[in-house]
Formats: sequence, C-alpha cells, structure tokens
Amino acid sequence: MVEAKVIDGKTVAAGLRSRVADVAAQLRSEMNVTAGLATVLVGNDPASRVYVRAKAGACSAAGLGSFEIRFPADISEATLVTEIEKLNADDRVDGVLVQLPLPPHIDSYRIIGAIDPAKDVDGFHPINVGRLWSGASGLVPCTPQGCLILLRTVHDDLSGAGAVVLGRSNLVGKPMAALLLAADCTVTLLHSKSRDMAAMCRRADILVAAVGRPKMVKADWIKPGATVIDVGISPLPLPDGGSRVVGDVDFASVCTVAGAITPVPGGVGPMTIACLLRNTLIAACRRRGIPDPLL
Repeated sequence: MVEAKVIDGKTVAAGLRSRVADVAAQLRSEMNVTAGLATVLVGNDPASRVYVRAKAGACSAAGLGSFEIRFPADISEATLVTEIEKLNADDRVDGVLVQLPLPPHIDSYRIIGAIDPAKDVDGFHPINVGRLWSGASGLVPCTPQGCLILLRTVHDDLSGAGAVVLGRSNLVGKPMAALLLAADCTVTLLHSKSRDMAAMCRRADILVAAVGRPKMVKADWIKPGATVIDVGISPLPLPDGGSRVVGDVDFASVCTVAGAITPVPGGVGPMTIACLLRNTLIAACRRRGIPDPLL
C-alpha cells in the first residue's frame, strides 16, 4: 500500500524562521533597523496568553523586537482604539497584532479597522483584504500564506490545478481561496450549505480543509494523488479521559489515497508564527522604502 508524502511543516517553518533571522540581522547591521512586533492582549484567556508568549519567543529567536501590551478585560472599546492609534504612531513598531477573540463588548471589526494597514501583520484589515482580492500588494493572513508555502514544496507550478477550500471563514477560507486564485488555480469554495461536498472534493487536485470538524474528511472524499492541506485543529477525547489534537482530515485513511498531506500537529500550525515573523519583516521594509526581502 502506497502512503502519501507527509509535508513536514516544522521543517519548512524552521527554514523560513532562519531566513527571517538572517534578513533581520542584515537590516540591523547595515541599516540600524530592528523590525518590531506589538502584540495586544485583552483579558486573561489562557489560550491567548500561550499564543502571545509563543509569538514573543519567536520574535526574540529571530532577532525581532517584541512589545507585549496587556489590557484588562473590561477596557472600553474607545480606549482600546486609542491605544492602537498610539502603536500606529510608534516608529519602533512595524507590526500590530490584536490577539483574538476579544471580550464580547468590543467590536473586533472596529478594532481591526483601527490598525494601520501598513502594520496589519495579521492581514485582516479591510484594505489588506481588498488588496488581496484585487491582486495588489498587501499584507496577507499568516495561516493561508503558510498553506500556500507548504503547497509549493510539493508543486512547482499550481497553474491550472483544481483546488477546493472547505470553509469560508474570513481568517482562513476566503483568503486561502484568493491566494489560490492568484496562483492561477481553479478554485471552489465549499461551506456548510454546499451540496455534495464529498463529490466536489473528489475532483480536487488540491484540498484545503479549514472547517474545525474533527476527522470530517474521509478517504473516499479524496482524488487519488491529491495534495491535502489540513488546517483544522480540534481536541479529540480519549477513553482515559485525556485528549489528543486532530485535524479536519482523517489522516490515517486519507494517507492511503492522497499524494501528499500535512499532519496535525506539525503541519500548518508551525507555519502561522513563521509567516507572522515574515510579515513583520516585510512591513518593516515597506515602511522604509526597502525592497521586500526574498522570503
């Protein structure tokens, strides 16, 4: 039985982080520029604290400046907007990231819209979303960008490939579809109201699963030899009361059909922070009129 090639996201991410560190060191030595990322955390959500800590550690390891700003959960929306405007004006800060989710009383769309698009390293600002869909230069959401980088480790040329994206979220599904269109794929975007999803997936040369439903995608959904990118991450309860992390794809069965596949964990996940560092460095260069580094 032939099994799919497993796309090692950890290794690809490590290579990208190494390249970011090299360019960051060059900027410091030749131009006295230290790219800086500000992460804004509102409240004390445990998962958010872990993510922010991981981002700060990654910045330090890559030689980027890191600024962690914390606010209580009861901060007013207006005050938070004012604090973001301060970061927009801070020349030490090249990237501003507001850790989501925000408390219910705060409109996340207003907060994202308050970030300077040139510092929006998450790529969620409406201006950057518009630039992505129109083909103009902008900052691209990190997880979809990481998926595309992983795809390019398998495919030298994506032109003409039939791609299916499962999920239409603003964070992953929609920007992933836009990136695949820009790579000249023929793209189908599926969602909870789509009919005959399995049949449509079976026609895909590339399948990106981003719905958050554990092991939803089975082997009979996969075209033989297709490349499968699994963005999902869900805890799966175990009989002993513990849990393990799984993706949207039933990895064991799909491996027997697909040509290449990302694992969970160790696939897309490591690419997200690596692409965040990449975006921060690109933002630093663009703000200063420096050509984009080759990352």
